[in-house]
Amino acid sequence: MMGLMAGKETDTTTPTTARTTASEESPATATRAWTTRLVVLGIVLSAVNLRPAITSLGALLEEVRDGLGMSGSVAGLLTSVPPLCFAVFGFTAPRLARRFGPVAVVCAGMVAITAGLLIRPYAGSTAGFLAASALALMGIAVSNVLMPVIVKRWFPDRVGSMTGVYSMALAAGTAVAAAVTVPVTDALGGGWQAGLAVWAGLAAVAVLPWVPLLRDRGTAPAPDAEARARAERQPPALRITRSRTAWALAVFFGLQATAAYITMGWMAQIFRDAGVSASTAGLLLALTMVMGVPLAFVIPRVATRLPHQGPIVIALGVCGLAGYAGLYLAPAGGAWAWAVLLGVSNCAFPLALTMVGMRARTGAGVVQLSAFAQSAGYLISIPGPLLVGVLYQHSGGWGLPIALMVGLMIPQMAVGVLAGRDRTVEDEAAA
Repeated sequence: MMGLMAGKETDTTTPTTARTTASEESPATATRAWTTRLVVLGIVLSAVNLRPAITSLGALLEEVRDGLGMSGSVAGLLTSVPPLCFAVFGFTAPRLARRFGPVAVVCAGMVAITAGLLIRPYAGSTAGFLAASALALMGIAVSNVLMPVIVKRWFPDRVGSMTGVYSMALAAGTAVAAAVTVPVTDALGGGWQAGLAVWAGLAAVAVLPWVPLLRDRGTAPAPDAEARARAERQPPALRITRSRTAWALAVFFGLQATAAYITMGWMAQIFRDAGVSASTAGLLLALTMVMGVPLAFVIPRVATRLPHQGPIVIALGVCGLAGYAGLYLAPAGGAWAWAVLLGVSNCAFPLALTMVGMRARTGAGVVQLSAFAQSAGYLISIPGPLLVGVLYQHSGGWGLPIALMVGLMIPQMAVGVLAGRDRTVEDEAAA
């Protein structure tokens, strides 16, 4: 009864105040809605730009090698630069974000991508091409690390759906760059320089949504500030290297990244050497990349419903082995089938990210496990694409490189099964 009376009192005494408050808050609400839309647009455009620097080069690698006089070994080094930059520059992203804010760092990352993609085709030498590529990849590395942070900060109650949007945009950008780089190059006169430089325009567009947000470093939702305060009260960091699961996950992450960068850097060339046209080879690479669009939604959902993710690891690995066998036996005859199989196999990446979240019990544990698994994993992945280039140059064919890919897939499946066991790094580190 008292509650009812209080409710009636409130209804009869505060309508004017309520209207005043609503009128005062409506501009703030409108501003927040506008800002949120900008963040969503920035996330999507940035994600689209996180792979074209790599896949556009893969589509034109033969022309770039001829134009700059690269050997196969140097071309292999070029395909190893992305994981190296991701390991080195990605490690600095959290520090930069703490100092300047994640929005400012991602904005700077898009500027670096734009500059690197614009400069590298006209650098005039292999060293300059590598340096400009590293600049673009530096921007990709810091943005790659901080995009999930921005998703978590701005959409704490929609992490899954926004991560899905982010993953789909990333896969779409990867696939589109692979598919249209050769046709765009032909349309621009056939020069590989223009075909690579055109992607700088797309990166420049991705800078724009972040610029208005640079003034609003303090407008992120309040829960993020509370999260930082809680983080300051966290217990000492885990001794993550004591966890067998952490090591297994790091090696799994590294080997799947190795397979992915070999695919992005060399698969189009394998098809072209088998007699497939440059434009068709680009479409095949695009098909491999676009497989990640639907499977990035399906695989994490299935994985979280299973106590052990080993069966998914095995299924993806079998697809990879079948794809490699096809590339060796009939690269041109079954090209579309091999592209699909390798695209399915490369979806070990969203599975690895899902297992990072499942193998730690606390938020701090997830952050620490993610940093360890990705940093160590990208370091592990560096030699693979380079070794493929060396083997290709010295053997004069793709038999030995494909044998290497098969040889790496076997341990990837083994450590993936270990990483998929139902346990947490906190328990292992404590033990």
